[in-house]
Amino acid sequence: MEGKILMRAGAGLTVPPPLTLYIHLPWCVKKCPYCDFNSHALDNIPEDAYIAALARDIELALPEIWGRKIHAVFFGGGTPSLFSPEGIDRILAMVRTLTQLEPLAEITLEANPGTVEAGRFRGYHAAGITRVSLGIQSFDDDMLQRIGRIHGAAEAKHAAELAAKTFDTFNLDLMYALPGQNLGMLQADIETALAFAPPHLSCYHLTLEPNTAFGHSPPPRLPDDDAAAAMQEWLEERLGTAGLEHYETSAFARPGHRCRHNLNYWSFGDYLGIGAGAHSKLSFHDRIVRQMRVKHPMQYMQGAERGEHIAETRTISPSELPFEFMMNALRLNEGFPTPLFARHTGLPLTACLAGLQAAEAKGLIERDLETLRPTGKGRRFLNELLMLFL
Repeated sequence: MEGKILMRAGAGLTVPPPLTLYIHLPWCVKKCPYCDFNSHALDNIPEDAYIAALARDIELALPEIWGRKIHAVFFGGGTPSLFSPEGIDRILAMVRTLTQLEPLAEITLEANPGTVEAGRFRGYHAAGITRVSLGIQSFDDDMLQRIGRIHGAAEAKHAAELAAKTFDTFNLDLMYALPGQNLGMLQADIETALAFAPPHLSCYHLTLEPNTAFGHSPPPRLPDDDAAAAMQEWLEERLGTAGLEHYETSAFARPGHRCRHNLNYWSFGDYLGIGAGAHSKLSFHDRIVRQMRVKHPMQYMQGAERGEHIAETRTISPSELPFEFMMNALRLNEGFPTPLFARHTGLPLTACLAGLQAAEAKGLIERDLETLRPTGKGRRFLNELLMLFL
């Protein structure tokens, strides 16, 4: 088998990494021009048929995760809040029945401010959702219109208020370096967000991905690199003074509110992804594999019935593992314990010694016997740092 290569090349994995579950709900009201996720605009969502496909998907995946506990669940999309609270309840009941979901697992649901109201939030909470992640992006009506969002500033504020009232922890997604945005506009967005005392904030630089409307036709008046850097520097300083720890490239959290699913992802942990286009990374004693489900929702549902819903399965070769690991772990500002590399790859840290030495020489990382972390320079030039491990 292809996976045997890893067994001969590395030490093998004696204990698998922690496991989380990602559930992809692929529909949205309208495709945003900057979005490159597997999402599809649809008025009438076939909720029952899709939930049946998810159940079949996880049933077929059970042999790959048998006996392993699931530490967190993340509903991503698309817009998961388009699904009814009853539908989310059915999905979670299925997950609890079929898997070893930890009783106190963090369960996150992404939500669009244009698709939420108090009754739905209460229903999600009753179904077992412990955390919502709101795609706010901005509290400025003009900015929201320029990036094609379906909600306005008033809906964004209302959704943030509902989240704060309903859930013990929640996240607000914000974007910066938007078309026509200046530092003062970003400052107003951040101050509005902080007024809701969010336990977690995600702040993303607008990126023009190739296969998006913005990728094909960039919007006018984008801030230049210097202006975007000034925005990033200011928000990092401001959120720090507000008591939010900058723990990952784009993530800020109050103590005890870091996103467990994402932390596992960045630590090169395992995750089972179910749903149209979902990705998985699963470790076995002799190999580490990546999978991708069929992307189109209708084809995925039809394929799940026949057990033909997985579009790709690939074993990660030993030569790829250093880059795969560092691509995730070096996004963490605090870095990672050095033994984690061997535990989660089956290879000794010396497998990437050349990259480590080059990164140290360039001042991009610092390390000792216990920890390896990116320096401030390494965080600013993360892509350059990661290239050293290819």
